Amino acid sequence: MEMRDRIASALKEAMKSKEAERLSTLRLVNAAIKDREIALRGTGEGATVGDAEILGILGRMVKQRQESARAYEEGGRLELAEKELAEIKVIEEFLPRQLTADEVAAAISEVMAEIGAASIRDMGRVMAELKVRHTGQMDFSAVGPMVKARLS
Repeated sequence: MEMRDRIASALKEAMKSKEAERLSTLRLVNAAIKDREIALRGTGEGATVGDAEILGILGRMVKQRQESARAYEEGGRLELAEKELAEIKVIEEFLPRQLTADEVAAAISEVMAEIGAASIRDMGRVMAELKVRHTGQMDFSAVGPMVKARLS
């Protein structure tokens, strides 16, 4: 089942079961996807967003909410932090399982071996291939320094 279909069916279920918080989060997800489609229309690219792009959108949404929750906790606004964390749980239902540190290291080694990466110049190719294979499964802001360290 396509990501868009999974999200739409989850939205319908949330409406039927009157889960207000879940419904609100799923509507935010739909809005983010539609915003991206509108942005693509202006560039002349295809007007539809694929599953890989939806995974990227969901990943960014989770990261934004994690940062917001952290800021709310530091500011003593625990009820808002809890709301952000609840939204993260709903969004993560649609993301693939996150890879463990060992699995990330193995994926990096595998891609470096296949590409034949030997120097820092190959970092872009390694990162691009990792993004193709593992979108939504790893935090690329953390993986970048790991790849850089191996290639240095």
